[in-house]
Amino acid sequence: MTVAVETGLWQLDPAASSVQLRHKAAWGMVSVKGVFTSVRGQGEVRPDGSATGTVTLDATSLDTKNPKRDAHLRQADFFDADNHPEIVFTVGSAKRLDGGAVRVDGRLTVRGVTRPLSLTGRLAEVGADSLVLEAEFTVDRTDFGITWNQLGMLAKPSTLITRLRFTRAAA
Repeated sequence: MTVAVETGLWQLDPAASSVQLRHKAAWGMVSVKGVFTSVRGQGEVRPDGSATGTVTLDATSLDTKNPKRDAHLRQADFFDADNHPEIVFTVGSAKRLDGGAVRVDGRLTVRGVTRPLSLTGRLAEVGADSLVLEAEFTVDRTDFGITWNQLGMLAKPSTLITRLRFTRAAA
């Protein structure tokens, strides 16, 4: 049985949401992991069941548990956070598929470069006043001008693991 998601406006619950990053380094021998500690967003579910919205990450909030690396990631070699403080995913459409899957098509903006991004997530929880969308997908950092790669140590794709909890916005 498919549970309907209520139409209307939905607000991201940052305290119950997470966006994690995993990236292979040291020629694939080390997996660098981090979490964006500042995330916000909103969406709208339309009467036909489709959805639109945005998810915004503070580029300076990536925490890999290594302050020196985190400072480098904020610099121009990577996120260039002084000039591009936000990473934004704008959802053009999100449609439910069979089995709780959700097809999400949108545009990802990193360092002022915008590229199309499509992914398949899943509705992990659906209630009258909240829903949780989970997804794991890869992004090629070079598509966004992040080309720093000392001695070829870094892989091109980064994996993002998201768990986004939305609550119905007050009318």
